[in-house]
Amino acid sequence: MTARAAVIMAAGQGTRMKSPVPKVLHKVGGRTLLDRIIDTVQAAGCERIHVIVGNHSPEVRALVARRLGEGAAVLQDPPLGTGHAVLCAADTLADYDGDVLVVNGDCPLLQASDLEPLFELRAGGAALAIMGFEPQDQLLYGRLIRGADGHVLRIVEPSQCSEQERAVRLCNAGMYVADRADLFRWLSRLTNDNPKGEYFLTGIVAEANAEELTVRAHIASETAVMGADTQMQLSQAEAVFQQRRRAHFLAEGVGMPAPETVHFAWDTEIAPGAVVEQFVVFAPGVKVETGAVIRAFSHLEGAVVREGALVGPYARLRPGAEIGPDAHIGNFVEVKNVAVGKGAKANHLSYLGDGEVGAGANIGAGTIFCNYDGFFKYRTVVGEGAFIGSNTALVAPVTIGAGAMTGSGSVITRDVPDHALALERSPQADKAGWARAFREKKSAEKAARGKK
Repeated sequence: MTARAAVIMAAGQGTRMKSPVPKVLHKVGGRTLLDRIIDTVQAAGCERIHVIVGNHSPEVRALVARRLGEGAAVLQDPPLGTGHAVLCAADTLADYDGDVLVVNGDCPLLQASDLEPLFELRAGGAALAIMGFEPQDQLLYGRLIRGADGHVLRIVEPSQCSEQERAVRLCNAGMYVADRADLFRWLSRLTNDNPKGEYFLTGIVAEANAEELTVRAHIASETAVMGADTQMQLSQAEAVFQQRRRAHFLAEGVGMPAPETVHFAWDTEIAPGAVVEQFVVFAPGVKVETGAVIRAFSHLEGAVVREGALVGPYARLRPGAEIGPDAHIGNFVEVKNVAVGKGAKANHLSYLGDGEVGAGANIGAGTIFCNYDGFFKYRTVVGEGAFIGSNTALVAPVTIGAGAMTGSGSVITRDVPDHALALERSPQADKAGWARAFREKKSAEKAARGKK
C-alpha cells in the first residue's frame, strides 16, 4: 500500500464561533475537533501528520505538540489562503514519498471509512482525488463540475457560478488526496489574482487538468463532512454524535428507557447488560461493566463502575472513582478518587474524596471525607465491614479499621482499631423546663414589639 501522510488545516481564526477558544479546540463528545480529526487520520493509516497552525492560537500548537510532537506543527504566517496554508508544509514533507491527504480541522464527524474511498481513487489511477458532497443548501459551497465520464474539470466558487453551474448539486468538501510531489508542484504554481488576494487550494484542480491528469471525486454524506464554524453548527454536530452513540449502545445490548436524554463522551465504554436511566451524563473516561445500573440524573467522569453496581439517582462520580461489584452509591453522593469495595454502600448525602472503602462497609448519610486542609489532599481508609454512623466527619489522614464503627455526629481525627467503636461528641445535657420558659419569654417579647 502506498504510504499515507496528512496535512490538517487548523490555522483559521474561527471568528464566527464568537468565542475566545480557538475553533478547533471546541469539543464534540467531550473531545476537541482537532483531536477528533487527528484520531481519524491516524485510523486511516496516515503515518505522518502535520497540522497547519496560526500565530494567533498558541493553544492549538500546544495540542499538536502534545499529540504528535513539536515538529508536527507547521506555522502559516501570514495567512494567505488555503493553498498557501498547505504549501507551508512543503519543506516539512520534502523527504516524504507517498500520498498526502489534505483535510479540514473542523469536521468532527469525519471517520476513517469516509476517507478510504479517496485513497482507493488514487490507487485506481487518479492523480487527484477530491471529496464531494450534496448539501441540502448549496449556497455557500463551490461546485464540482464534472465531465460525462466523471472527470472533475474545475471547482467554481458560488459567487462565480453561471446559472447552469449553480444548478449542480455536487459541492466541494475541501478534502483532497494526491502524491506529495504532484500536490506541492501544483501549489507552487497558484496565483493570488483574485479579489481576496489569496492562494486558493481549489486551484490545484486546474493545475492537474493542465497536465492532462485524471481528477476524480468521491461523494460522501453531508453528515460526514459537516463543519463546525459556528456555535449552532457545533451543537448540530454534537446532536449527530449523540444519536450515533445511543444507537451504538442500544445495538450492543445496553438498556436505556429514554436514550434521547442520555449524553455520552467520545470514549464512553458500557458493557452489554448494563442499564442507563434518564438524564445521565457521561463525561470522558467512564467505563461501566455488565449488570451495573446508572440511575437517573447522575453525572460520571473518569470513573469505573464494576459489574452489578448501582449508582444514583442524582449521584456524581468524579475522576478516580472506582465503584466495586454490587456496591451502591446513592442519591446526592459524590465520589472522587476513591475505590469503593465490593458490596459497600453509601446511599445518601455523602462526600467521599481521596481514599478507599472496603468491601461490605456502610457509609451513613451525611458522611464527609475531610480530605483537604487548604494546601494538600489526604487519604481516608474505611476497612472492610466498617460502619460509619450518620453525619460523621472523617478528618484525613485517617483509617477506620475493619469491622469498626463510628457514632453518629462524630468528628474522627485519629485511626480507629479493627472492630472498635469510636465516639467523639460532648455528653448530652437535659435542662428541665428550659424549652417552655424560652418559648414563653420570646412570645412575650414578640407581643410587646407588636404593640409598638
